[in-house]
Amino acid sequence: MIMYGLSREGDVAGIDVNMGCPKEFSLKGGMGAALLTQPEKVREILTTLVEGVSKPVTCKIRILPTVCEEKRLEETLELVSVIETTGVAAIGIHGRTMKERSTTPCHYDIIREISRKASVPIIANGGSGDVATYEDVARFKSRAECSSVMLARCAQWNPSIFRKEGPLPLDEVIKDYVRLAVDCDNNTSNTKYCVAQMLQSAMEGAPGKALLAAANMREICEVWGLVPYLDSVLEKRERLAESLPLQLQKELGVATFNLMTSSAKRRRAGPDVEVTEEGVTEMLVTYDRREFPVDKTPKTSLYVYSRRHHGSAPRYKTVERSRDRQFKSVVTVGDRTYSSSLWAKSKRNAEQSAATVALLVLGKELPYKAPPQTPTNTPR
Repeated sequence: MIMYGLSREGDVAGIDVNMGCPKEFSLKGGMGAALLTQPEKVREILTTLVEGVSKPVTCKIRILPTVCEEKRLEETLELVSVIETTGVAAIGIHGRTMKERSTTPCHYDIIREISRKASVPIIANGGSGDVATYEDVARFKSRAECSSVMLARCAQWNPSIFRKEGPLPLDEVIKDYVRLAVDCDNNTSNTKYCVAQMLQSAMEGAPGKALLAAANMREICEVWGLVPYLDSVLEKRERLAESLPLQLQKELGVATFNLMTSSAKRRRAGPDVEVTEEGVTEMLVTYDRREFPVDKTPKTSLYVYSRRHHGSAPRYKTVERSRDRQFKSVVTVGDRTYSSSLWAKSKRNAEQSAATVALLVLGKELPYKAPPQTPTNTPR
C-alpha cells in the first residue's frame, strides 16, 4: 500500500483508506470492514501510510458490529482512539454496522457522540436516504454535529443536489452528464450505469428501456437528442488528431484514424504513414469490430486482394508483450510488410489492425458496414 500511495500522491489531494466496505469480496480478502475488528493492523496500516506519504491520509470506518447494541458506541470509540494515534487528518464514519443496509436508518446519535469526543475532524456518511436538496446536506451535518459530510448514493441520483439554488430537473442533469461523458470519451457501460442511477424507477419508462438497449454512445445520445453534439465533438477530435505530430500521437497512444467519424474515414485513405528501420509500413490504427459486417473484415478483404494479385495468402507474424499481454502483428503481402503502431488487447485485433493498415496503404476500400439509411415517407 505504501508503494502505491507514493506512486499516486502526485495525482491526488489526499489518500483515504476504506475500512468500511461490507462487500463479500472485501471481507474474504481481509479488506474493508474486515479490518474493524483488527485494531493493531489498522494502526500499522495507517501509521505506515501517514509516515510514508506527504499528502493527508484519512480513513473511513463503520459502527462496530458488536453483539450487544449498548456497546456499539463504546467499542467504536475505542477504534477511533486507536486511529487518532496514527496521525490521520480525519475519520469518516458510516452510520451503520457492517450487516446493516441502506434501508436501515443512519445512527446519527452514534456519529454525534463520536464527533463530540474525537480529537480529529469527523466526516459523517450514510445519510443519502435523507438528502435530496442542498438544505438537506446542511441538516445532515447538523444532526451528526460533524466537521463535514460524505455523500454517495444521493449524489448519483441527482448530482445537482449541491446547488444552493435547488436541484435541477433530472432530464437537464442527464443531458449535461451525457455531454460530459462524450467530452471525456467515457465508455458506454459506465455511462449507462450512471444514467440508470439517475433514472431509478423511471427505468421502466421509454427512456430507460431505450437506455438499456443502447449498444454505444451514439445510441445513448439518440435517447436525449444529443447526436448533433456527439458529431461535433468527433469532428473536433478529428481535426485535433490530424494536427498532432506523428511521434507525439504514438507516444500518447492515439489511434488517429479511429478518432474520426465513420463518414470521415470513408472520405480519407488513411492517416500519415511511417516506415520503420525494419522496413515495416506503420499507421496509428486500431480495429473496431463494430464497424464491420460479421462476414467481411479487413482480414478477409486483404486475403482476397493478396490471392488475386500475388497468388498467395497474407502472412501474419504476431508477438505478445509480456508486461501487459498486449499484441502486435506484422502482415506480409507480396514483398511488403504492414503493421499498426499501436498494440492491441488480443491477437485477433492485432491482425485485423495490421490488415487495415495494408488496405489503406494499398488504396483499397475498407469493408465498413453500410451507413444507416434515412427512412422516407412514401405517399400512399
